[in-house]
Amino acid sequence: KISFDLAEYTADVDGVGTLRLLDAIKTCGLINSVKFYQASTSELFGKVQEIPQKETTPFYPRSPYGAAKLYAYWIVVNFREAYNLFAVNGILFNHESPRRGANFVTRKISRSVAKIHLGQLDCFSLGNLDAKRDWGHARDYVEAMWLMLQTDEPEDFVIATGEVHSVREFVEKSFKHIGKTIVWEGKNENEVGRCKETGKIHVTVNHKYYRPTEVDFLQGDSTKARQKLNWKPRVTFDELVREMVDADVELMRNNPNA
Repeated sequence: KISFDLAEYTADVDGVGTLRLLDAIKTCGLINSVKFYQASTSELFGKVQEIPQKETTPFYPRSPYGAAKLYAYWIVVNFREAYNLFAVNGILFNHESPRRGANFVTRKISRSVAKIHLGQLDCFSLGNLDAKRDWGHARDYVEAMWLMLQTDEPEDFVIATGEVHSVREFVEKSFKHIGKTIVWEGKNENEVGRCKETGKIHVTVNHKYYRPTEVDFLQGDSTKARQKLNWKPRVTFDELVREMVDADVELMRNNPNA
């Protein structure tokens, strides 16, 4: 959502920023000694043209961020083909960990659930609860990045788990880990998540967190990476949720203002 509010900045950093780095490699005469990894994104697929999404799926970005990343993707391909630079795009689907920024929905959930567990917060707001994502652990995905750079020929790879979970499910599993059962009531913007055990409302929906053009469903097909890189994810969705909640409980216990 932030990229809609800062569209020009987003283009400058995520689009032209990539060009500046590639141009620096070329200008400094480092084409033959540098390997370049571009942090590409599943947001390229946006309004998905096929399910699941793989390397050959047509792109259809649905945000200034996605559009800027599309430029970055193609300028990497262009430099690779024009100058024989070892440059690759890792088209990574959502990868999370306890180090995820607080403005990302998974970390917002884990931080808020931790605060509720410790009595530091009563309720928090989210946007589209039914957005579905292919969530993996950053630890697994960084290994995939490294493997891409060890190949003899530079190629682009989709990195994903192939599993899809909704924001709603992430919320439910996070609360379940601290012993609370969330029951949903109402519809659309009036929907709330109530604790079955205490009757307290812990989750509300706020339309300001919706994107003007929503990306409803992302599911990656990492067959190419599994075959060519011998890569596969190790951390399950449930393990990821538990790790993030546990880390934030510890964080908020030591520093409530973190």
